[in-house]
Amino acid sequence: MDLELRDKVACVVGASSGLGLAVAHLLAAEGARVAIVARRPDPLKAAAERIRQGTGAEVLSITADVTLPIACQRAVDATAAHFGGLDILIANAGGPPSGAFTELRDEQWQQAVNLNLMSSVRLARAAIPHLKQRGGGRIIVIASLSAKQPLPNLILSNSIRAGVLGLTKSLANELAPFNILVNAVCPGWTQTERVQYLVDDRARRQNMTAEQAAAAIVSDIPLRRMAQPEEFAAPVVFLASARASFITGIALQIDGGQIRSTF
Repeated sequence: MDLELRDKVACVVGASSGLGLAVAHLLAAEGARVAIVARRPDPLKAAAERIRQGTGAEVLSITADVTLPIACQRAVDATAAHFGGLDILIANAGGPPSGAFTELRDEQWQQAVNLNLMSSVRLARAAIPHLKQRGGGRIIVIASLSAKQPLPNLILSNSIRAGVLGLTKSLANELAPFNILVNAVCPGWTQTERVQYLVDDRARRQNMTAEQAAAAIVSDIPLRRMAQPEEFAAPVVFLASARASFITGIALQIDGGQIRSTF
């Protein structure tokens, strides 16, 4: 199947490692020209080189902290300026710290809002004029299964990512007349640095080993394993493609069946 991604321009945020890197790598493998955005310059440069060597694609690396309003605008504008336009935005800013409700201060709530909700708001706001100039495009927001099924000690993620799904659905309705399709994806437990942090935190809280904590998590996944980042990237890249031209406003679960609800 030809996804018709050759020479499309994608801006992938949070792409120095984990899910963002996997998505950027697969977009590049499909022929897209990719800008990758992250806070830390050294891992970002290493990720860009890894994508270039693996795909032969043109990759632009942009160092930016998307919790800052001006950084979102600059990252998107730099992508469009370098490549001559923008077709795809992947809004991905990682996850907030773990913690129970009584452990968290106002500042941590505000930081989490800036990280997950406001970064998506600001990135979309920056991208929309560029997408309109192209006659349409894609905005894909990476959320979490916690937006649909709250997880223990992740109340920041549980709360704020649910708001991200509301934002995504609302934007899908507003932007449909411009052929801009907006979707969210909800990854489950995937083998990344972020998940290892969560596993270690759960092990500490429950006085068990990391191996025991991971086994307990896997036992709740119908497929009885965690995903690989590449397994997450494939459906995201499909949503970014021409083959997904009638899909907008969804929150796609990529979780091995862990979310049990019908909707």
